[in-house]
Amino acid sequence: MEWRTGMEGEGSKNDDKNGVILEGGNGVELVREMVEMIQKVGTYTDFRKTLGKECVNLVRRLKLLTPLLEEIRELHTSISCEAFDHLLDLNKALLASKKLLKTCNSGSKIFLALESEAVMSRFHQVYDKINQALNGLPYEKLGISEEVKEQVELMHMQLKRAKRRTETQDMELAMDMMVVFTRNDDRNADDAIIERLAKKLELHTAAELATESVAVKKLVKAKGKNATHQVVELLEKFKQISGVDENSVLDEPALVRCLEKSKSLLIPHEFLCPISLEIMADPVIIATGQTYERESIQKWLNSGHRTCPKTGQKLNHSTVAPNFALRNLIQQWCEMNNYDLPKKEVCDDPDIASSPLAEEISSLIQNLYSSYVDVQRDAIIRIRMMSKESPDSRILIANSGGIPPLVCLLSCADSETQQHIVTALLNLSLDEANKRLIAREGAIPAIIHVLRSGTEEAKENSAAALFSLSILEENKVLVGCSNGILPLVDLLRTGTNRGKKDAATALFSLVLNQANRSRAVKAGIIPPLLHLLEDKTLDMIDEALSILLLIASHAEGRNEIGCMSFVRTLVEIVRDGTPKNKECATAVILELGSNNSSCLLAALQYGVYNHLIEITRSGTTRAQRKANSLLHLMKKNEHIPHIPRK
Repeated sequence: MEWRTGMEGEGSKNDDKNGVILEGGNGVELVREMVEMIQKVGTYTDFRKTLGKECVNLVRRLKLLTPLLEEIRELHTSISCEAFDHLLDLNKALLASKKLLKTCNSGSKIFLALESEAVMSRFHQVYDKINQALNGLPYEKLGISEEVKEQVELMHMQLKRAKRRTETQDMELAMDMMVVFTRNDDRNADDAIIERLAKKLELHTAAELATESVAVKKLVKAKGKNATHQVVELLEKFKQISGVDENSVLDEPALVRCLEKSKSLLIPHEFLCPISLEIMADPVIIATGQTYERESIQKWLNSGHRTCPKTGQKLNHSTVAPNFALRNLIQQWCEMNNYDLPKKEVCDDPDIASSPLAEEISSLIQNLYSSYVDVQRDAIIRIRMMSKESPDSRILIANSGGIPPLVCLLSCADSETQQHIVTALLNLSLDEANKRLIAREGAIPAIIHVLRSGTEEAKENSAAALFSLSILEENKVLVGCSNGILPLVDLLRTGTNRGKKDAATALFSLVLNQANRSRAVKAGIIPPLLHLLEDKTLDMIDEALSILLLIASHAEGRNEIGCMSFVRTLVEIVRDGTPKNKECATAVILELGSNNSSCLLAALQYGVYNHLIEITRSGTTRAQRKANSLLHLMKKNEHIPHIPRK
């Protein structure tokens, strides 16, 4: 009897329980489809950066199945019922893999970053499905060669290793996300985090933002506005710092209007600005030879970008020149087609109005060397304001030699002047290239000195500056070696609410470095972190838990965190915290318990078991995974049977 496959592989088998051979070749056809599916996913290459490594690994593992499937197809013209059942399960796993890889290939980059843990759980589900299907295949009956079986076993081992991996999430990316969505003060330092996020997610060019905008619109349509408001909010922030005209590139009605014009009038593609996607009234040529609408490219350049939006090439200069030949062609085409160009003010002067700015900055920097304290102070205050206002100013100040005298003056005795200088350096550090320049001039020890002895605001901005500078790995090491951890811990303990938040953000970045974890423990970071967990009014539980998770991976940190009062507080958060609080606290207990069984016993004595069961039912995806791992660890250590009844 022939097996007829339906949507879920349903059909009628021959009643012979010994595995009668199926006729008609449907099993072989299924194998052929799976081979083609693996070939198809092999063509996916442009995976989103946040999960790119996981996607590449999954594709590589799926390709290991090809020899098995091809051997089955070559050896058999029809397939037994037993084998067919497992091949159907494998087909379902491959379909789930294809859907997941497609999402990671073309879905919203922001959504994938925000939901990285949930997406990772989908990878683990796929691994489970593949393993279950392969475990049941009757390799002997199918006559599979030893060489192919070894390849399948290799895949089993790889999938098991992937399941055991502790964390794949980019911790720094996660912290940046947290800071962007929780910080509500008015300082410009947030721009640095947003710019860094945009670069990490590869969402800082006009083309990238336009593609992401389309993906986000599809996401909003599928999941609704309430479920995607954070994605939309972050996309808006990226648009604001990009210098791209929101109302032309990312605004759907404008894009639709442009496409409608193109369709009805057949506007030549070369007449459309690559940024605004609208016909150009004033085309100009930039250093790479590409042509843009003057207004659009000027916004791009004024926002501090020094690359070509279309090609990504670095610009040798920011001068633009009118493209008279193309303008004449566009005007001729408009006359022939009765098309009115948008009314825009055309300016043939290729120079932007930056020379007065450059002259002012040069004059201010000269004043930094003045022997008159008042002249110096006025110059410092003006530089502080200009460094906050625009990326162009930050680049000009650095390129004009403004950083060395600022660093030198940071050792002055006047606390108010110190405050202005450290804030100016914080603003200047928002530019990626300036981070190295500032560190190279010896600013980090000087900033740490202000962090120890400056005014309250100076301490806060010093902590923020150290966070911004420590994005570079070499600066993490330099801050640690310059004894910068201890004053940050002091600020975490005694600072204002804003100071505590700045200190926590800086410390998180710094303890991503292994050597700094030991320094942080010796500096006494554990007690103030416990205080942050216990004082709900500070609203810093997530920040504290994120730091603790890193500290808990260090032996010295585990010893101190593992004390009874700390475990009790963690269990209380697992019981009463927000969904995010609960998953972070569970992760910390799991890290502690994996290295010290007494922590498991302490957690059980404080009633964590029932709370973990509740999380497995209703917690976030990541929390459910951590809770299940923690329950499994307790069972493995034979602790669960001894739980006292409440």
